[in-house]
Amino acid sequence: MNKILLVLCLTASTLITQAREIKILSPDKKITLTVSTGIKDKNALSYSISYQGSPIIENSPLGLEFENEKPLSENLMVVSVKEKVVKENWKPVYGEKNNYLNYYREATVQFKEDKMPYRSFSMTLRMYNEGVAFKYNILTDQQITITRELTGFKFTKDYTSWIAGNAQATYRKGSISKTGNGTERPYVIEMDQNRFIALGEAALVDHARMKFNRSSKDSLLLLATIDGKASYKSNFSTPWRYVMIAESAGKLLENNSFILNLNEANALKDVAWIKPGKVIREVTLTTTGGKACIDFAAQHHLQYIEFDAGWYGHEYDNASSALEVNVDPSRSTGPLDLQGIINYGKSKNVGVILYVNQRALSKELDTILPLFKSWGVKGMKFGFVDVGLQKNTSWLHEAIRKTADHQLMLDIHDEYRPTGYSRTYPNLLTQEGIRGDEESPDNHQVLITLFTRMIAGAGDFTNCYFAPRVNTMGSHASQMAKAICIYSPWQFVYWYDRPSSSPIQKGGAGSTASVITEIPDLSFYDALPTVWDDTRVIAGKIGEHGTIARRSGDNWYVGTLTDKAINFSLPLNFLSKGKQYQATVYADDPSLSSPTKIAIKQVNVDASTVLNIRLSEKNGEAIVIRPIN
Repeated sequence: MNKILLVLCLTASTLITQAREIKILSPDKKITLTVSTGIKDKNALSYSISYQGSPIIENSPLGLEFENEKPLSENLMVVSVKEKVVKENWKPVYGEKNNYLNYYREATVQFKEDKMPYRSFSMTLRMYNEGVAFKYNILTDQQITITRELTGFKFTKDYTSWIAGNAQATYRKGSISKTGNGTERPYVIEMDQNRFIALGEAALVDHARMKFNRSSKDSLLLLATIDGKASYKSNFSTPWRYVMIAESAGKLLENNSFILNLNEANALKDVAWIKPGKVIREVTLTTTGGKACIDFAAQHHLQYIEFDAGWYGHEYDNASSALEVNVDPSRSTGPLDLQGIINYGKSKNVGVILYVNQRALSKELDTILPLFKSWGVKGMKFGFVDVGLQKNTSWLHEAIRKTADHQLMLDIHDEYRPTGYSRTYPNLLTQEGIRGDEESPDNHQVLITLFTRMIAGAGDFTNCYFAPRVNTMGSHASQMAKAICIYSPWQFVYWYDRPSSSPIQKGGAGSTASVITEIPDLSFYDALPTVWDDTRVIAGKIGEHGTIARRSGDNWYVGTLTDKAINFSLPLNFLSKGKQYQATVYADDPSLSSPTKIAIKQVNVDASTVLNIRLSEKNGEAIVIRPIN
């Protein structure tokens, strides 16, 4: 029999201990967590959560199930309780704000089974004003395998929720009882118009990924379900399980630093080489196209160009090697002088990012990294990474650490959803795990994504502007608004577009990309930052409309999106009082004859100004507000 020490974490502001029950309050005393070793005739570990006296999570199971062992959840007695309070401010390398508050109370509760095999373990319980988090930590000196997690989330009613079966799936409006197996996290639930919650996972590093299944025995019970088994030979911690609580969908999003706070602090001593910025994809896989993109980037204040699939051969061919340039002939006839392009970019202060598929990464990562560093590459985009199983999770996060060792920034594409690791390794700038412009989502989908997926962290949305799909997704002004609302430190822009001097190859790479024309609209993307000093979610309703204001230095950027036509007032009370500003407004105007139909106007404003916003169906508006010197 293995000797196990189990720890589960949550915070509190006060602690009330009774024989079989422990109550913990959040710092503001609005949230109450109750942990019990047994209720009535049930002798199992469980918990419940209430907010301002109303139930959020009804009595729900806790514990883990092990291979060749009894589940660790029953016949428990409290041995001891320890508390601590943490209140600190920390500055990220970059973020949606330039300063975050990490304020919680934590109680570590030690238990022991009162029946054979008398195993000892502990739970550490952590409470924030923004929600509750808990995790399991196990001490062992022998092989141990988790086969199932017993954590559940029991609801009192069949609340409205937004459901996606995988990271890049279409969201649908559903409910607790309609939750399918493998539902993505964060999982956002609307309990009423003043109570929204998000269930999820934080600090997933070397464990099996968790998603949500609906219990087959209780349609209002959701179960934290891991992808396969998780095995260890020494002490380990599982990822955090959390319940965020807020009075609006917008406040949930604005509080998303909650997930960063559940991760370890920055592990990198030197971060000067980590530089967020805007990126344009080179679509022709040619030397001429590469230099054209660099010229365009330099002219329009973009910091990077990216070579996507095909530069080193067919990405799905196991024989393709990312150790040399070998253009996939099905995509381009070349030629591609990659080193010459990297050197040309350096002369214009434009960096190069290279895409590499999981197939090549799995074989060559330890050789690729020093090679790319020697070439002068600034970062990588990992493509089609394997996710879910413990071995895949461990490999991927080790790869993140290795890229940091070689001072390479990183974007992870496809099904990887962030759980806050960018705080610990900020070279991980962004990731996909999102239904971006590659999938042509309309504004309705974007406005679900904004208030669900974006709680998890940065999302590479592959924003495009001149491509025909813009007119089916929404409008050109809504594309601008998306670039403000959808946070990504590496912000890809003009994804399906190319500079006019890029060559066209009939049927090859770039042949379907729209040409970027020099129009006044570009001034918006020229000035757009990708990281922020402050962020305010002004208003929003999931799937319907949303407005976000972000500050960079003294300048504010406001993005607003809608699904249906809407008129509303936008107070500018987030501006500094006593200052005068000029607002540049980018709005849709179907009466214009220009291809993008963008009207640009300027108006003087201050903190007392209230703008009247009128948006047509699936439209948007972007506003850049600068102080008047």
